[in-house]
Amino acid sequence: MLLLFIPIGITVDLAEKVGKILENKAPFSEVSAYYLDFTVYFANLLFPLFLFLSVIWFTSKLANNTEIVAFLSSGVSFTRFLRPYLIGSTIVAGFALFLGLYLAPIASQGFNEFKFKYLKKNKQVQQTQEIYRQINDNDYIYVSRFIPNRNLGMNFTYEHFDGNELKYKIFADNIRFVEEDSVYRLTSYVKRTYNNGIESIEEERRKDIALPFELEDLTPVEYAAETKPYGELLDFIAAEKRRGSPNIGRYEVVKLKKWSLPVSIYILTIIAVAVSSVKRRGGMGVNLAVGIAIAMIYVFFDKIFGVMAEQSNFPAVIAVWFPNLIFGILAVYLLQNAKR
Repeated sequence: MLLLFIPIGITVDLAEKVGKILENKAPFSEVSAYYLDFTVYFANLLFPLFLFLSVIWFTSKLANNTEIVAFLSSGVSFTRFLRPYLIGSTIVAGFALFLGLYLAPIASQGFNEFKFKYLKKNKQVQQTQEIYRQINDNDYIYVSRFIPNRNLGMNFTYEHFDGNELKYKIFADNIRFVEEDSVYRLTSYVKRTYNNGIESIEEERRKDIALPFELEDLTPVEYAAETKPYGELLDFIAAEKRRGSPNIGRYEVVKLKKWSLPVSIYILTIIAVAVSSVKRRGGMGVNLAVGIAIAMIYVFFDKIFGVMAEQSNFPAVIAVWFPNLIFGILAVYLLQNAKR
């Protein structure tokens, strides 16, 4: 199924985007790397659905040849008949888990970087207005505007607290990271220090200073979570929670899907076997039609609840696992009917 559909997907995608690729003069090496990443990226997303259709195809062939009737008539239980499918699902789920935890993030980074560099040029992928972040327990920063391609922040404010007491506050018209010196360059620098009710003011036209954060960390790109291996992803989400990021729902969905996807492989396999193990008058076509309809409903639920978690305060754990719960109940129901 992968070998059938991925080349078709690449062909359709290339036909749609070849104009922009040529217009933006993307090098052939980068285009080749993009479609390699494209293959891994979409194979990871569609793994359960490809397996689902494969099981329907294979099992329908068995049913049409009356082989399943022979199995069950000889005294083999339906549970025993299902065992090889579950063994196969375990192998595929293990590979899908490894792919999602380690390989897919690498592919996602290359896929998204190429897309926003050549295909969606100049489109905003970072928050750029009114950015307020807590960088640790005692320090807070604010910029009114952030220019990603220049790593430049406007109207910068830095506040340092000791408990609930404000110790000092730094203001600057601009802040820019000077990479060669690993310092921040602040323009129109003003520092107000508060000590036992006494305020002191320090002013400089320009000042280079070390601060405990990276400027690009102010506003991670919207696909940042997708590009991190699982260990780094956990650290990233914890840091973003401390900073008060508005995108926590999006990041949590990415984390939870790494575990829900292998579970969905088992659920969809059981549904596929239950749907296609009965010999029907319409043959394989009817089984495939029913299977594709179930797959589309699954994708619909998955997307709807995923968007709800990303765009609102809807709990990510419910959004990610609810489709699996619904289809898990459906799998049990269909399996019981298939046994009868």
